[in-house]
Amino acid sequence: MKEHRYADRVRSVEMSGIRKLFEAGGPDAINLGIGQPDFDTPDHIKMAAIAAIREGRTGYTPNAGIPELREAICEKFARENDLAYRPDQILVTAGGSEALHLVMEALVDPGDRVLFTDPGFVSYAALATFAGGKPEGVPLDTTLHIDVERAKELMEGARLFVLNTPSNPTGAVESEESIRALVEYGNDRGVTIVSDEVYEHFVYEKKHVSAARFGEDVITVNAASKTYAMTGWRVGYLAAPEDYIPECLKVHQYAQACATSISQYAAVAAYTGDQSAVARMREEYRARRDLLYDGLVGLGFDFPRPEGAFYAFVPMGRTLIEKAIEAGVVIVPGGAFGTRAPDYARFSYATSRENLSRAVARIGTLME
Repeated sequence: MKEHRYADRVRSVEMSGIRKLFEAGGPDAINLGIGQPDFDTPDHIKMAAIAAIREGRTGYTPNAGIPELREAICEKFARENDLAYRPDQILVTAGGSEALHLVMEALVDPGDRVLFTDPGFVSYAALATFAGGKPEGVPLDTTLHIDVERAKELMEGARLFVLNTPSNPTGAVESEESIRALVEYGNDRGVTIVSDEVYEHFVYEKKHVSAARFGEDVITVNAASKTYAMTGWRVGYLAAPEDYIPECLKVHQYAQACATSISQYAAVAAYTGDQSAVARMREEYRARRDLLYDGLVGLGFDFPRPEGAFYAFVPMGRTLIEKAIEAGVVIVPGGAFGTRAPDYARFSYATSRENLSRAVARIGTLME
């Protein structure tokens, strides 16, 4: 077979260690590897999508998103985050992933340093590399929170700092004091803060605080995906100082044109309609977190109780991680999230309590 040529920027990036697990395991596998809510999208959101189809709202939308949705997102920011945005500061995207891609492509020049936590979400390093940047991990402390002083040191000369709280993969929620310190220090030194807040509604004992409250040079990335169990609808957004929007829009226009029209009308219903389903999901995730945490601690594992999102990051050792996956407990090895936690594994508790109990029991058997 003829050997084909590929761009170096693609060849240098590995496939996602998470996406490989979508179909992992046999018929008796317990998949705790995927950050996929197991709840259905609330009915009023689905009905809005059906109405949009019946009304023929199936064509291209404005590149930046339908006005109704951008206005609804501004109202959401005012109501939930104490932030004042105008619709011309909102860009609707095909999920939070595209929003991150647009920011990297619009702001990062070849050789620019892009900071994010290590361990951290798998997309950050890859997207920085595709944009020609130099990805660089910021270490966490022993409680899996950002080492703020070390982060400040690394910010010197950096272009972007991607702040993710609540965090994927650790479940850590950064304090208001830490967020303020990172934003103010970074902005003072010309570092744009990219605040990935897709798990903002799944915080248990602490409070979510938006980074944009503390500085002008902050881009907030969010999505309907996790909050409303709409992962497959692919609708997200970024909110930014107005001069960033046209530059991000250039990339969006040529790569995507617009987010799916049907998903946008569904998202209007999500942000303006009944929010009770979000609270119910949060409380169920809290119960699942406690079940998983208590079960793993009972087996002898020592790690911080997750504060948000729906992940536990557990030090297990590579041998036990491999054994667990072979035994049908599908978890993500820490190496997928950076270089600093190869002996950890990420557990997703976005699955039933029954599955979580079975997984803990199966791991316990491996340790006998």
